Amino acid sequence: MRFHTRKWVKPQDLNPNGTLFGGQLLAWIDEELALYSIVQLENPKVVTKHMSEINFKSSARQGDIVEIGIDVVKFGTTSLVLKCAVRNMMTREIIITIDHTTMVNLGEDGKPKPHGKTKIEFVKDRLL
Repeated sequence: MRFHTRKWVKPQDLNPNGTLFGGQLLAWIDEELALYSIVQLENPKVVTKHMSEINFKSSARQGDIVEIGIDVVKFGTTSLVLKCAVRNMMTREIIITIDHTTMVNLGEDGKPKPHGKTKIEFVKDRLL
């Protein structure tokens, strides 16, 4: 799994227990999956359609740095299915896993549109 983004857990990210609020973590994940999909599908109009079971395994505290990792599960006709894991960078403990998130490529009309992609592409390879 490639870990793409790091987030620093700040006081405003905490729940009343003094640990990272799950809703904040899910917002970070959803944003990162959307950005990853936008880059892969070369379209700024991408939405989250579905997330499979979300499994919280541990937590993070103020001052911790968490890393968000993403792998492609499959390319659909209009979608991209991703899996995600978030780990505590200091302890390497997994905080959360999500096995399948479906991101859908949209056309100008806001409806699913075929993207024509079949494999992961890296931006550096497109620039050559």
